[in-house]
Amino acid sequence: MSFADLGLSDELLRAIDESGYTEPTAIQAQAIPPVLMMRDLIGIAQTGTGKTAAFVLPMIDILGNGRSRARMPRSLILEPTRELAAQVAENFEKYGKYHKLSMALLIGGVQMGDQVKALEKGVDVLIATPGRLMDLFGRGKIMLNDCNLLVIDEADRMLDMGFIPDIEDICTKLPANRQTLLFSATMPGPIKKLADKFLSNPKQIEVARPASTNLNIEARLVECTSRTKKDTLIGLLRAEDVSSAIVFSNRKTTVRDLAKDLSRAGFKSGQIQGDMDQSERIRELDRFKSGDIVVLVASDVAARGLDVKGVSHVFNYDVPWHPDDYVHRIGRTGRAGAKGKAFTLATSDDAEAVANIEKLTGTKIERVGTGAKATPRVDAAPAEPATANDRPKREPRAKADPKPVPAPRTKTEPALRPERTPRPAPAPRGAQRTHHDDEPDDGWNGPLPGFLGVKLG
Repeated sequence: MSFADLGLSDELLRAIDESGYTEPTAIQAQAIPPVLMMRDLIGIAQTGTGKTAAFVLPMIDILGNGRSRARMPRSLILEPTRELAAQVAENFEKYGKYHKLSMALLIGGVQMGDQVKALEKGVDVLIATPGRLMDLFGRGKIMLNDCNLLVIDEADRMLDMGFIPDIEDICTKLPANRQTLLFSATMPGPIKKLADKFLSNPKQIEVARPASTNLNIEARLVECTSRTKKDTLIGLLRAEDVSSAIVFSNRKTTVRDLAKDLSRAGFKSGQIQGDMDQSERIRELDRFKSGDIVVLVASDVAARGLDVKGVSHVFNYDVPWHPDDYVHRIGRTGRAGAKGKAFTLATSDDAEAVANIEKLTGTKIERVGTGAKATPRVDAAPAEPATANDRPKREPRAKADPKPVPAPRTKTEPALRPERTPRPAPAPRGAQRTHHDDEPDDGWNGPLPGFLGVKLG
């Protein structure tokens, strides 16, 4: 099957061809025709299956006819994070270059004034995170009563981040007879309830088992200790044929420190984490896409929505706390039919988290030895031979010189003793570090999941 078989316009087919794509993925082949027929749709697809183009391509043709009005967008795409929203905007620019469609991006971390100006001119496509959209709606800067096409992307992530009440509120402000498309990697109860409430007779498409990992990804679990973890990672980066890699960590401070350590070790490394503003993140991502950065160290702010071609490896420096994040992290490689490798560094303390991942995915991750074996230190002492007979004969020990007899002290010569450095007073029992920087990276625009228990940074 080709894209021409899906009923897309000649202008759109030309843009697709110039982008280098010839055949649609499974989710695109199944989703595009019913969307063009104005059907509501539920698409269950794992990351890396091309689901963004599955709704972007038909939307471009649907919106090809019509005219936008000031502050009244004709379509709305809701994304859980800034990075995903920016990624969708890039898709519209790439595939819609032969269509005269206007677009606005409403995300946090950028000036609100420019976004308001774009809305006042009128937009065909509004791509937004729920927090910023609700903010501008509350200020009276946007009206949704002319929005006839709604896309709810990454619905399960929306649920994790506490956005479902906002989405329900947004849905009530749109026309009742709109077309609604919902995409999610999994279909938990609250998402099904949301779909039942706001979608009308939807066509359901499922291209992979929910929460399954991509079969094109070779996943391995490397056993190590917390002390050998960094050496293990460096050893893997040197041993593997890495063209470009993303290294994920759970904490912002670890991301910063690890990026510096990898740079000192000779790797072209960069970082992306929640303390960086949006312009810094975009700059680092552009450097990674261009090849200036080979190893990108990232927190979970980058785990979803990054569509970078040619990522050969993903390394989980920390086992993710939430098993769903494992699926989305390793999904940065093995995209669009390509092969990829994913290594997860795990200590004995990670046993429960690893078990939860394996329970979710329904597969056991192959173990590949210990960190000590994988990356021996160059300054380690040689091991003893296996048997006593193989041990080399030791030279007889030379007799030590007799200890000199000290001269007798006179009464006028006091004994000289080295000054002792007083020991520091022990920390009071129960004292705790106050290290505000050492917090999990939220990286999103809305409430955090309750299990993280941290405040927004």
